[in-house]
Amino acid sequence: MSASGENAEKRVTAAVLVIGDEILSGRTQDTNLNAIAKFVAAHGVDLAEARVVPDVAAEIVAALNALRSRYDYVFTTGGIGPTHDDITADCVAAAFGLPLHEHPEIMAQMRARWGEEPNAARRRMARVPEGGTLVKNPETGPPGFQIGNVFVLAGVPRIMQGMLTDIGWRLQGGAVVVSKTLKVEGAGESLIAGPLRAVAEAHPELTLGSYPFFGGADGYGSNLVIRGRDPAEVERVMSELIEALRAAGIERLTPVEA
Repeated sequence: MSASGENAEKRVTAAVLVIGDEILSGRTQDTNLNAIAKFVAAHGVDLAEARVVPDVAAEIVAALNALRSRYDYVFTTGGIGPTHDDITADCVAAAFGLPLHEHPEIMAQMRARWGEEPNAARRRMARVPEGGTLVKNPETGPPGFQIGNVFVLAGVPRIMQGMLTDIGWRLQGGAVVVSKTLKVEGAGESLIAGPLRAVAEAHPELTLGSYPFFGGADGYGSNLVIRGRDPAEVERVMSELIEALRAAGIERLTPVEA
């Protein structure tokens, strides 16, 4: 259960577009979304939406255009390899209405790495929309690229995370979101809901969420999370929430690290 929203005035947003049939088929488990969400949060950017699309050009272009027009930044993962179904660069170029070209820096890197002229498959990985800037890849393989507010990254988690190290300086984020967590034991969400809603409605500039747990040494209950951009306000609302829960007869309350 989640209630309320955050101050839109200071909010900088991002979306992730995960590209690949292998994700939708269940053959490959995506872990990039979690890594990107944590990365952008540390830079004062809220991950506001994520989509997964197949290796179908029309769907990739449509999703990318929708996301880049709605959010400040878009991260794509997957589809920049050497095979026929790696069509992300083509789709990004189509979305922006730009031609693709073989980036001379990538071509030089390939020649230096393999000591020969890259073959046709490898040359596919050197294609970047005209005007795009490279995103360094400290791992193996060619770099990603940025065009406008879109960052095009690899799908392999280790390589994608390496590319993120060249993106932080490019982001113009807002205030970093802070959070506080209150562990409530021995009370179900039906008991928590009333006090939580009252506090959430009194503070629409914050986000309050309830995340239940069951079983194990802790029995059952919920972790109540307060998120906002003003640490002092988050702290005050945490105290207010504790008072509201105690007034409702709920006593097993423990503030924990978020």
